[in-house]
Amino acid sequence: MGIPIGGMTRQGRARQDSGDHMTVIKPPTALPPAALDLPEMRQALGEHDFGTVFRLARQEAGISYSKIAAECGIKPERVGTLARGRGRVGTYEKIAAIADALRIPGHLVGLAPRPWETSSDQSPVPRRTVLQAVGAVGLAGAIPERLAPPVTCRRVGADTVTRLRERTARLRRLDDVLGGGDTYRLYVAEFQETKRLLRTETYGEAVGRDLLALLAEQAQQAGWAAFDGGHEREATSLYRESRSAAEEAGAQDLARNALAFLAYQTAGADPRAAATIAARSCEAITLQTPATVRALLWERRAWACAVAGEATATDHALGVARTALDADDIAEPQPHWSAWVDQAELDIMAGRCWTELRRPLRAVPLLIRGLTGFADAHARDKALYSTWLAEAYTTAGEVEEAATVTRRAVELADGVASIRPRRRIQQVVSTLAAAHSSVPAVTELVEQAG
Repeated sequence: MGIPIGGMTRQGRARQDSGDHMTVIKPPTALPPAALDLPEMRQALGEHDFGTVFRLARQEAGISYSKIAAECGIKPERVGTLARGRGRVGTYEKIAAIADALRIPGHLVGLAPRPWETSSDQSPVPRRTVLQAVGAVGLAGAIPERLAPPVTCRRVGADTVTRLRERTARLRRLDDVLGGGDTYRLYVAEFQETKRLLRTETYGEAVGRDLLALLAEQAQQAGWAAFDGGHEREATSLYRESRSAAEEAGAQDLARNALAFLAYQTAGADPRAAATIAARSCEAITLQTPATVRALLWERRAWACAVAGEATATDHALGVARTALDADDIAEPQPHWSAWVDQAELDIMAGRCWTELRRPLRAVPLLIRGLTGFADAHARDKALYSTWLAEAYTTAGEVEEAATVTRRAVELADGVASIRPRRRIQQVVSTLAAAHSSVPAVTELVEQAG
C-alpha cells in the first residue's frame, strides 16, 4: 500500500526523488525569508514582541506553538499567552535562545551575529534541541534534515536493522511533546523507506522478518500521528498494514497492538465494534508477553469496554492491566514501543474509563493522581487528559472546578498540532454552556475558548 503524501499537513515540506521514498525532510523550524521580510514581523522583532513573532510564525510558516515551545524552551501555554498579546520576553538569554531556535538573524533582534550565521553549515535544523527543555532527545538527532541514507547495492544485515530500530525508538519520543500535525510526515517517510528496503534490497530470512517487524512498528507510529492529526482514513490503512506485516513476521505482540490501535480509533464511532476488536487483541496473551505489552493491550480493552458502557468488563480489564504492571518481569527489558506504560498512565486511563461510565467518585482521584507531576511540556496529553477530569467534575456537579480545569486545558492546547484535545475541549465547553451558562466561571470559559 502506498500512503498518500499530498494530503498531509503543511508543517514541514518534503521532496521526493525519482524513487518512491522520501529523501529530504525539512521541518519548519526556521522562519522563511518571506516571513522575516514582513513589515509586521520586522517591527515585532525589533521591539522583542515575540508574541507577534510566534503568531506570524504559525500563520505564515505553519510552525505550531507546541514546536515553538519545545525548541525555544518555553512552556506551551506561555507561547499561546504571548501570542495573544499578554506578557513579554525580557531576558537577553531567552531572546538569544529564541533567535537560535527560529534562526532569526541577530541584527533583527539587536544581538551579535548568531553562531550559525557565521558557519558554513547552512542546515535549517537549529542547534538547540526540541526536547532539551524536557530532558529527552535532541532535535538534531531526532528530526534530521535528511533521512538515513538509503541502503542500495548491498545486502542488508542485522546491523542495519538494529540501527533503524534504534532510530525509530528515538523518533518516537517526539510524540511526547509534538502533535501528529508535526510528526506525521516524518513517521510516514521512515515507514516508506523501510518498505523500500523490503522491496528492493537483498537480505536473509531472519533479517527479512526483522524488517517486517520494524515496518509494522513504524506503521503504528505513523498511524498514531495520522489519527492525532485528524487523518483517520490514513490511520486505519496504516494500522491494517501494520497488522499484516507483523503477522507475516511472526511478531504477534505487534499484531495485537495493531488491533488495539484499531479498537481505540473505532471506539468513538462504533463502541460495540471497538470492544470486539479489543477483545481479539487480548486473545492468547501469556506471561511470556512482556509486562508493559500486557498492560497496554488490557488498558485499551478497558477503554473500549467503558465507551461501550460495559462496567464489569472495564473493571476486569483494568485489574488485569494493573496486575501486569505489578508483575516480577516488569524489571526485564521491555519493547520500547510499550515501555512508556506505567502506573501513572494506567491511573489516567482508569480515570478516563470511570468518567465515561459516569462514576466521578472513582474517576477524580485517579485522574488527579495520574496528572500530578505531568510536565507542561507534554501539552497535548495534559490538555487532553484534563478534559476527562473536567467532565468528571461536571458529572459530580462541581461546575466551577470543571470550568477551572477546562480553562487550563485550553491554555495548554493552544497551538498544539493535534486535533484531539480541541475536540474534547469543545465537547466539555458545550456541555457546561448548555447546562450552566449562568455560572460566571462557565461564562469566562466560553469567552476564552472562543
